[in-house]
Amino acid sequence: MTDGIDETDARLLRLVQRDATLSAAQLSEAVNLSPSACHRRVQRLQSMGVISGHVALLDPRRVGRPTTVFVEISLATQADEVLDAFEAAVARIPDVLECHLMTGAYDYLLKVVARDSEDFAMIHRRHLASLPGVAKLQSSFALKTVFKTTALPV
Repeated sequence: MTDGIDETDARLLRLVQRDATLSAAQLSEAVNLSPSACHRRVQRLQSMGVISGHVALLDPRRVGRPTTVFVEISLATQADEVLDAFEAAVARIPDVLECHLMTGAYDYLLKVVARDSEDFAMIHRRHLASLPGVAKLQSSFALKTVFKTTALPV
């Protein structure tokens, strides 16, 4: 484990990653600690920034966004002002779930959700094609999600 995180903390982290609604009593039973000790540990992990938030994970199909598209983007230049402008602009597109600065053949990889291919075409036309500094875009539609998790290995 890393500094300040022992095996009991790791067990708590694995549990809350799967279900953040577990009570201190439920956590304490799972890790053999008192509820107050569990609560203190979870609070400490939050204050350390190890636990950075609590969210509800939505089913993309049930909220009308079943299509996942990965977009590879190459910029015309790597100048700091171009990178900063691109990152600020892409962060304002609500359909973009993730944006990663990459090494390799392209500069950025985006994960975009859409209703269908027509909706993605509109997102592409209205938002992606007008991002600052873009030299090339390549989009790949996911045919099937084979495996997906938000849980980090601890």
